[in-house]
Amino acid sequence: MNYLAIVVAAGAAFVASAVWYTVLGKPMMELSRAADTGTSVWTMLFVIAQSLIVAFMVAYFVSRVGVTGFAGAAGLGALLWIFPAAILLGSVVHEGVPLALAAIHAGDWLVKLLLIAFVVGVWR
Repeated sequence: MNYLAIVVAAGAAFVASAVWYTVLGKPMMELSRAADTGTSVWTMLFVIAQSLIVAFMVAYFVSRVGVTGFAGAAGLGALLWIFPAAILLGSVVHEGVPLALAAIHAGDWLVKLLLIAFVVGVWR
């Protein structure tokens, strides 16, 4: 595994997620029942750690499955996206989370997983 690619992929995912939620922040807050408490340093550190863990795991799958090129990376990223999408859909069904809010989060996960898969799948 290319550890530099993992770090770069995690950083790219963090930035992409920050842009995603900056663009969709207002609709997300209108749909969310949570109070807007702002973004703390701990939240940012958590997201960075989360991105590193996800990037490492995607790199592990890339190396085990033998993903090469953009098409293979896109396929793996989309396939892995099924997990957070299913979990978010469960929150809609079981907890009454608005579908539009779950879709915002699911879109973020799709972007992150595709981006991470591209970086670690192509930069070997």
